[in-house]
This record gives sequence, C-alpha cells and structure tokens, in this order.
Amino acid sequence: MFWRGVVGYLPVNIIQGLVGLATIVTFTRLLAPSQFGDYALGFSVMSLLHTAIFTWNEAAMARFWVAESDKGQGGAHAATVYRTWLALLVVLPLALAAALLIPMAPGLRLAVVCGVLAVLPRTFAKLAQERRRAAGEVAGAASIDIIQTLGAFVVGAVLAYMGFGGAAPLIGFGVAAAICMAWTLPSELAHSRRGQFEAPRARSYLGYGLPVALSLILALVLSTTDRFLLAAFLDEAAVGVYHAGYSLANRTLDVLFIWLGAAGGPALIAALERGGEGELGAAAREQASLMLLLCVPAAVGLALVAAPLSHLMVGQELAMGAAHVTPWIAASGLLAGLTTYYFHQAFTLGQRTELLLAAMAIPALANLVLNLILIPRYGLDGALWATVASYGLGLAASVALGARSLRLPVPWTPLLQTVFATAVMGVAVVQIPALGGWAELILKAGLGAIVFGAITFALDTGALRSRGLALVRGYRARTA
Repeated sequence: MFWRGVVGYLPVNIIQGLVGLATIVTFTRLLAPSQFGDYALGFSVMSLLHTAIFTWNEAAMARFWVAESDKGQGGAHAATVYRTWLALLVVLPLALAAALLIPMAPGLRLAVVCGVLAVLPRTFAKLAQERRRAAGEVAGAASIDIIQTLGAFVVGAVLAYMGFGGAAPLIGFGVAAAICMAWTLPSELAHSRRGQFEAPRARSYLGYGLPVALSLILALVLSTTDRFLLAAFLDEAAVGVYHAGYSLANRTLDVLFIWLGAAGGPALIAALERGGEGELGAAAREQASLMLLLCVPAAVGLALVAAPLSHLMVGQELAMGAAHVTPWIAASGLLAGLTTYYFHQAFTLGQRTELLLAAMAIPALANLVLNLILIPRYGLDGALWATVASYGLGLAASVALGARSLRLPVPWTPLLQTVFATAVMGVAVVQIPALGGWAELILKAGLGAIVFGAITFALDTGALRSRGLALVRGYRARTA
C-alpha cells in the first residue's frame, strides 16, 4: 500500500513543487511586501480556524475508516463525520463578524474575510480526500490535490494581477476548493446515506480527535507566532520578507514530507489494523529510511543554494532577506517534517492523542517565549533562531513521549549513511564559487545530486538499490 501511494502521489507532488515555486515567483512580484504580509496573516487566520474547529473530525475520518469499513460500518462512520461537519459550520458566521469588527487595515481585513470564507469548501474537500486516502483510492485523493493546487494558483495569480492585493491567493484557495466540493459531493453523500448519525460514535471521535486538533493548533502557533510578533514589533513588510524565505524553504520540503505522509499514514494504519505491531514495525522502518534519504539532503541542499535560488525565485524587494531566511527555515522544516510525518504517527496509531497534545505544547510554548525575548532584541534573526530551537525541542519531546504510546523504530544504519553522504555532498558543493543566477544554482544542485546519489547507491542506503534491481529483474522476467 505504501509504495502504491508513493508512486500514485508522485505526479501530485511534482505539480505541488512546481506550483509552489511558481507561487513564490509570481506573488512576490505581483504583491508589494506589505500585501504579501497581508496574505501571510490572512492565510494564518484561515489555517488556525480550519484547524481549531474542523481538524478533529478529519482526523477521525482518516484513522477509523479502515476498521469501520472492514466491519461493514463505513456508512455509519461517514454519516457521523459529515453531519458533524455540518454542525461545525455554525462557527463561520461568528468568525466573519469578528473579522469585520476587529480594527485592522482594509487590505488585511479583505484577506482575512476571504480566508474565513474559504474554510467551508476547504474543510469538505479535506474530508473527502481523507476518506479516499484511507480507502487506498489514490487517484481520487490525488485529483483533489491537483485541482486545488493548480486552481488556487491560477485564480490567485489572475486576481493579484487585477489588483486584489493580499486577498487574491486566498480567493484562489476558496474557488479551487469549491470546485472540489462540487465534484466530490455526490459520492460522499452516497456513502453517508448508507448509515445514520450516531451520537456515541461522534463522542468517541471527539475524544480521539480533539487532542489531535489541539496539537495542530499548537503546531500552527509554533509556525505562525513569529509572523504576528514580527508584525507587532516591526511591520508587515518584515512579515513579507520572513514569509517569502519561509515559503521558499518550507514549501519545498513540505512537498516531500506531504508526499511521503500521504502514502505512509494510511499504510501504517492498515499494517497495524491488519497485521499487528510486527508488520507495523517493518512498514515504519521502510518509510523512515526513505524519508531520511530524500529529506535530509534536500534540506541541506536548500541551505547551500539559498542565495541563487532566492534571487531567481523571489521578487527583487524580498530576495536578499529571503536568502538570509532560507537556510534557517530549511533546518527547522526538516525537524518539523520528521516530527509530524513520522514520530507523531506513534500517537495516532496507539490512539494516545493526549500525549500528542503534550508533545506539541512544549515547543509551542518555547517558541512563544523565545520570540518574545529574541525579536525585540535581534529582529528577524531572533525569529529564525527561535524557530530552529523550538522545532528541535519538539522533535526530542515527540520521540520521548511517542515511545509511551507506540514505539516506532529509528533506522540507524540508513540514518548514518544518509548523514555521511550529505556531509560529503556539502563539502563538494561549497567548492563551487558564487557565480550567481542559474549557473550557480544548476552547478551546485547538479554536483550535489551526483555526489549524494553515487554514495547512497554504493552503500545501498535503505535497500533502494536492491529494491530497484529486484523490480527490474521482475519486469524483465514478465516481459521475456
């Protein structure tokens, strides 16, 4: 199931990676730094609202679909989840009223209002996608991602060009999600009609999902506190610079982690439910090895090419600041991705989500305290230092507490091999002079890929060489 998802979700993540870079190129040029800051703050409000109110229900859809459908209770499961979603929508008019009443600049207000409106279709599309992922319907889940990624970018870019400011990308998110909602609504209603809403089931899902939602709120606090504090202590332009560099590094790594997480999460649930902890351990070790092999060199590579990449991808007003931000966010993005998409699985698989809440409270609180101390004294650098330190603390807390729920293996040999190959890659890449532009970017990226690939191929890191050769031999045998 894992490798089917890895292959099936690959086109989606290629598109997401390309669109992610195109988004940075486009919006940092079409939007002024302050407008880009409005977008960053509006996106943060949208994400916080989504996570605070709706995510616990989405977590229940993902975690229990396999077990319930195997028992013939998929209809009751879907009916309970979707009717709960309808009840939760009551919060949106209240959020809109708050956005209209709280004093803020007109451009920021429009961005926040558009972000709130986008929550309705985005939450329904997310439920539909989680059900498809859990059921192993890779093509359906991938299609939702593709439509939302491409649609949001196209609509947002057109509106930004027309002068809608920081609200433009958020309108794009809402329009693309509405298209997905209209497409998936008939099939999701069909599943819901096979069962009835069950209040005890909903209460059980709330008990499981609420700590997940609260932990994700803390994760958003961890990732967005610095923006609000930068705006408070400095200005929206500083937020724009920070968000540009943050997006360049974090979005690139997120594509990898989301890809592996989309394939890996449902596979781990299926392995545990159908094969027990023995099958789970083998599946987890395989996933972690691949995650390390892809994401560690990617993070280091981003740091090594931060200057040419930023000047090529980011608008002139934001490029220099983004180049400074990118290496720090690459480090924090790696720590955050390993924490969220691997070690946090222990809490959901073991259904000890209250421990997940504790694991996220530690770095979120540390991030708030460090930002309050460091930003007034050191400005943007203070926010960067606080981010890396907080995510490092979060990884340590998740490993320690996760072992109390369900111990996930650490593939030490692939980890050490990957770190060694990455270190040699870094030494080789820094020998290339700062030529600037595409020449420097291509030479550094190309040399890094060749060096890292050669070492990991020779060491057979994660048994990928062996697996690839076995697939080739199997293909030849079938076609002979």
